[in-house]
Amino acid sequence: MSNEILILGGSGKTGRRVAERLAAKGKNVRLASRSTVPAFDWTDSSGWAVALEGVDAAYVSYQPDLAVPGAVEAIGTLSRLAVEKGVKHLVLLSGRGEDEALAAEEALKQSGIGYTIIRASWFFQNFSEAFLLDGIQSGELVLPVGNVKEPFIDADDIADVAVAALTEPGHAGKTYAVTGSQLMTFGEAVAEIARQTGRDIRFTTVEIGDYAAMLEQAQIPADYIWLVRYLFTTVLDGRNESVTDDVLQVLGRPPRGFADFAREAAATGVWEGLK
Repeated sequence: MSNEILILGGSGKTGRRVAERLAAKGKNVRLASRSTVPAFDWTDSSGWAVALEGVDAAYVSYQPDLAVPGAVEAIGTLSRLAVEKGVKHLVLLSGRGEDEALAAEEALKQSGIGYTIIRASWFFQNFSEAFLLDGIQSGELVLPVGNVKEPFIDADDIADVAVAALTEPGHAGKTYAVTGSQLMTFGEAVAEIARQTGRDIRFTTVEIGDYAAMLEQAQIPADYIWLVRYLFTTVLDGRNESVTDDVLQVLGRPPRGFADFAREAAATGVWEGLK
């Protein structure tokens, strides 16, 4: 056995961090994505068996989201194939408050493989590494969400929990709903970023129909617009307005606070205004 750990989504926000931490621990890490050779593509299962060959465990981050059509079937197929290939343990990054994510979790469990499930929602890094970044840089973040509070979590904390599940005993069969330590609205998060950067950054709420029209005008793909509609209407309805102590339970320390994240991110210059 090679004792390799496979990272599916190794270039993503959490996958990249998981890979870095495992490598630092001296673990044999194998990355698989559409850009690796051989390629791993969630829409084409022909390359999955090769990716799983000789692997002991894997971190699974489905792109773009477990809510999209076909995700449940893909997780089920991958899990069964992993069993056939002798993989012992899968760590699945799941969505908190998503019915489709729950179905994907069940598909994984039904395969009979050892597992750990990590449920998370919005990351701190959505503001610094993803689609919210442009609005922050421009000085106005426009979103179709009001005063719903979200337990934003640091992708670094998610990665630390995943690494623990992949390398330490005691996590098999566990489901962790990981959150930050506080509930914040998107407006409050933007206000904290503005405070840490010393910039005037506004948060503006719009109707979902108007927001979707803005995305269409920007020629954003229809499947991405569908996902945005789902996330901002179905998931951001208050169902996730609670925090857990799961990060503390797994890591023995509390999750990082948003203010600390914003301070460190601001120091990198990532939120400087557009030139």
